Amino acid sequence: MTKRIMVVEDNDLNRKLFCDVLKANGFEVVPVADGQNVLTTTRKFAPDLVIMDIQLPHVSGLDLIAQIKGDPALATTPVLAVTAYAGKGDEERIRGAGAEDYLAKPVSIGPFMAAVRELLPA
Repeated sequence: MTKRIMVVEDNDLNRKLFCDVLKANGFEVVPVADGQNVLTTTRKFAPDLVIMDIQLPHVSGLDLIAQIKGDPALATTPVLAVTAYAGKGDEERIRGAGAEDYLAKPVSIGPFMAAVRELLPA
């Protein structure tokens, strides 16, 4: 069965790159550009993994991760945070919000796909 991945990224180029790479690796992908649509889309799409940008317009990716983890229907969905925030303490805050893994931008395809495969159940 094809694994479903939701990509939350407001940058058009990054979102297209992530989606293209994931589709090329056989995943079903739903892109989300606006953080305000994340919870509705997550409930509707029921992804096996959420890839979450942290710096989004209108809402923080940290808040969205916490909301996903606080929703009983979504709490077990793994979240991979991908962000330009790579300063001291940022990884701890991101993991503290509930993200299972974290990658700093710019992201290379190899580590990106390794992190995706690590978080998806076989």
